[in-house]
Amino acid sequence: MTETLFDLTFLLAVPFWALMILLPKWSWTERIMKSPLIVLPIVAIYAALIIPDFAEVWSSVSNPTLGGVAELLGAPAGAAAGWAHMIAFDLFVGRWSYLDSRKRGVPVLLMAPILLLTIMLGPLGLAAYLAVRPFWPERLG
Repeated sequence: MTETLFDLTFLLAVPFWALMILLPKWSWTERIMKSPLIVLPIVAIYAALIIPDFAEVWSSVSNPTLGGVAELLGAPAGAAAGWAHMIAFDLFVGRWSYLDSRKRGVPVLLMAPILLLTIMLGPLGLAAYLAVRPFWPERLG
């Protein structure tokens, strides 16, 4: 079950990434991406993975130590939950970057590699977008 949820996590995110990267100007892409609910299926997977071991997870995150977090993430369920956590947040950040870039008129050819970086190495993709964002002030109207 854990492996299936792990595999399903990224598969649920792929269509949204594909829309933002491959069809960024399609009217339905922006309509779909405007909903923050796109991450809910991944959040549901995360919840399904952590609820059975909630006490252990809570203990590890409420008083974190490197050893405790390493132990938690070292188990299959912990690694799968960590993966779902990353995928959900990366998708949410990618969604924000995409929507913000559309308001600012950031070129789609610049956004495509930034979104790819966000998929693969989330915080670095966010940093890249934050670095280019000031060069395109938000458009009014």
